[in-house]
Amino acid sequence: MARRLPLIFLLMIPGVYSADDCWGVTYSSSHICALKGSTVTINCTYTYPTGYQIKKVFWTKTQTPTDNVFPDLSEDSEYKQRIQYLRDKQHDCSVRLTDVRHTDSHEYYFRFITDKPDGKWIGAPGVTLDVTDKPVISISSSGVIVEGDSVTLTCSSESNPPVHNYSWFKENQTSSVGSGNIYYISNIRSDHSGQYKCKTRHTCGEKYSDSVTLNVLYPPRNVTASISSSGVIVEGDSVNLTCSSESNPPANISWFKEETSVGSGNIYSISNIRSDHSGQYKCKARNELGERNAALTLNVLYPPRNVSASISSSGVIVEGDSVTLTCSSESNPPVHNYSWFKENQTSSVGSGQTFSISNINSRLSGWFYCVAQNEVGSQRSDAVSVTVGHSSYRHLLFGIAAACGGLFTIAIIIVLILIIMRIRRVAKTKEAAVNQVNRQDDLYCAVNHVDLASESAHCDDVQYESVKPQRLGGEQTTAGEAPESRDPEELHYATVHHHSNAEMRRSEENENHYGNITNDKPDASVRSNVEDTSVIYSSVK
Repeated sequence: MARRLPLIFLLMIPGVYSADDCWGVTYSSSHICALKGSTVTINCTYTYPTGYQIKKVFWTKTQTPTDNVFPDLSEDSEYKQRIQYLRDKQHDCSVRLTDVRHTDSHEYYFRFITDKPDGKWIGAPGVTLDVTDKPVISISSSGVIVEGDSVTLTCSSESNPPVHNYSWFKENQTSSVGSGNIYYISNIRSDHSGQYKCKTRHTCGEKYSDSVTLNVLYPPRNVTASISSSGVIVEGDSVNLTCSSESNPPANISWFKEETSVGSGNIYSISNIRSDHSGQYKCKARNELGERNAALTLNVLYPPRNVSASISSSGVIVEGDSVTLTCSSESNPPVHNYSWFKENQTSSVGSGQTFSISNINSRLSGWFYCVAQNEVGSQRSDAVSVTVGHSSYRHLLFGIAAACGGLFTIAIIIVLILIIMRIRRVAKTKEAAVNQVNRQDDLYCAVNHVDLASESAHCDDVQYESVKPQRLGGEQTTAGEAPESRDPEELHYATVHHHSNAEMRRSEENENHYGNITNDKPDASVRSNVEDTSVIYSSVK
């Protein structure tokens, strides 16, 4: 009996069979965790004594029959399309369940029935299937996330058994960046961009969620402009200007020279560059959140050009003079070496931008030119002539200059004299005109009024005793002619004698107004200048 007792105990444990009786069901695992939607395989074997034949095998999810009937999963509408036996059903009871659902969480048993009434067996305890869902991450903001925003990531999992631990990971980092089913980021930065996933832990083990991407937008920054060539840029070269920036979304790049748009794109290419390409260039990086600029200076070097030589003296150069020759040019960088040459001579005669020759003599006459050179190249000027004459030329020149100067001075003096005489003549004419007006206003030099008491008499009764003309110009000229100022209109009455009223009345009675009228005719020279209508009375009595 001591030996049989353990065997009886083993037979009473479901899923374990006796070596003697050979009844039993063996499961590869008593507990299986599966993700929703996955496929689960339950490995299983069973044994039965010799002499029995298998009539029916099936899986059921109940250990207690209803009306002594165990429901067969292959006949259940929820399982029959998803459950599949894998092998011969004689000793291998492995089964596959596809498209696992949360409702599939249950304990499953294998049962077989033989051809004999006592040949029925169920493998209990069975296999427990827990169905869990993969963790899912949701982001609080489904719109645009911009630097400075606050974002919440939430991890959720529908599982059985429930999740008891959450962890957060960013991209491929092994250490977690947070815990709990909520991961909160305040004042988010661009370096928060990336992929995040959460990990759940429960009795079924650990499950990772699918990754979600945080896309943090920000305006352009760290904008830089660079030149492809870090060395010297010479006319004719090809140059690439490159603009780089950090931004999300990527920035649009525009290129400007000073304030003029010249191109777009990260790279601005200039082929066969010229000197007028020199200047400041600016690239502008812009997206919908802002813009930022970067500048650089393009310095195009070129050899000397427009080289010209000039001479300081524009007059005659004579022996003993000093002459300075000057060389001018355009170049970048500036000319560092000027050399002076005389035509038909290979060696230079001087250096420097200015070349001076002191105490010059005729042997130095000739054509001179300069050569300007910088680190890019060189160019020569056209030649200028230096002609040295004899010193007598200068004396002749000075004489001619002195004579011309004297003539010019005399001419100026004559012009001044003529101007002064004309001014004086005009002044005299104006003075004579003024005097004439004044004399016309004074018609009578002397008037002797008699018998003022007879004012009752008419003004027409006034008689003149004597009227004598006087010449305004005084004496006659030696030629017997009157002066130029004599004019008939300039004659005045010298003396007027007033007679008494009685005498005037007697004159009226006798109807003889004038006793004696003597007409003194003027000189012939005067008469020639007086109109016929002019009458001059010398004496009235």
